[in-house]
Amino acid sequence: MTGPVLVDGPVELVTEDGTVVRSDRVVVAVCACRRSKRFPLCDTSHRRRVRRDGSQE
Repeated sequence: MTGPVLVDGPVELVTEDGTVVRSDRVVVAVCACRRSKRFPLCDTSHRRRVRRDGSQE
C-alpha cells in the first residue's frame, strides 16, 4: 500500500494537463497512488476500506 508524500509547504503543483494546484498548509500530503478525488493532493483514498462484516475491500 502506498501512502502520501509529505512535503513542507506552502507548495504549488502543476499537473500533467497544466492545472496549477496551490496549498498554503505547513505540510502538504501529495497523493502517490493516484486514487485521490483531489489529486494531486491526498484525501486518504489509498486506505483500505473495511466492510461492516469485517472483511477488507
